[in-house]
Amino acid sequence: MLDEDTNRVEVVVPDDQLSLAIGRRGQNVRLGSQLTGWQIDILTEQEESERRQKEFADRTQIFIETLDVDETIAQLLASEGFASVEDVAYVPLHELSEIEGFDEETAEELQARALGHIEKKNEELEARRIELGVSDELAELEELTPAMLVAFGENDIKTTEDLAGCASDDLLGYFELQNDERVRVPGALDGFDVTADEANALIMNARVRAGWISAEPRIFCPPMRKKAPRMRARATRASKNRNLK
Repeated sequence: MLDEDTNRVEVVVPDDQLSLAIGRRGQNVRLGSQLTGWQIDILTEQEESERRQKEFADRTQIFIETLDVDETIAQLLASEGFASVEDVAYVPLHELSEIEGFDEETAEELQARALGHIEKKNEELEARRIELGVSDELAELEELTPAMLVAFGENDIKTTEDLAGCASDDLLGYFELQNDERVRVPGALDGFDVTADEANALIMNARVRAGWISAEPRIFCPPMRKKAPRMRARATRASKNRNLK
C-alpha cells in the first residue's frame, strides 16, 4: 500500500521472510528508506490478514451502532466496500438496492437512517465548535466540514487568520528525526484523507478570505466525502426478505 501524502509504503512479506526483509537491526528497512525517501513498514501476511479482519469487524460495528441494524446487514455493507456512514448516505440509491439481499425499500431506509445520524452528529459538532471558540467566519469556508472545524479548534486553529498562517504540514503532519529515527508528528486534519493539494487549497482560500492575497484566482476544494472502492466479491448473501432490525 502506498500513501503518497505521507511518503509511506507498506510491504507484505511471507511470515518466514520477515527477518530477512527487515535485516539485522532493521538495516534493510533503513537503507530502503534512505534510498527511496519513503517510510517503509514491513508486515507479515498474517499481520495483514489480521488487520483486514479487524477493519472489517470495526466497520461492521460502526454500522450496527449508527444505523441500528443487525450484524448480518452490517456485514453485507462492509463486505461491499462501504467504510463509513457517509458512504451509505451519499451513494446512489441503486448501488444499495443492487446488493444481494437488499431491495429498494431497504436501501431507502438505510439511507434515511444514515442521513439522520449525520444530521444529529453535525449538530453535536456544531455545538462543540462553538464551545472551542472556532469563529463563525472560519466556519463559513465551504470547504470545511463540521468535523474539520472541531479538529481545527482542538489544534488551536480558530480563525481564518490562524488557518491562513498554516503550512500544509500543520494540517497533514510531517516527519522529524528523533534519536536518529523518523517520527511522524500528526497534523490537525489527520484522519480526514486530505491530500496535499487539498490542504494547500484550504490554506490559500483562507489567505484570500483574510485579505492576504488577491482573490483571483480562487482555488476551490469540496468537502472530502470520498467513497471507498466497491468490492464486488460475493460472499453468501442474506435472503431477499431479510428485514432491518
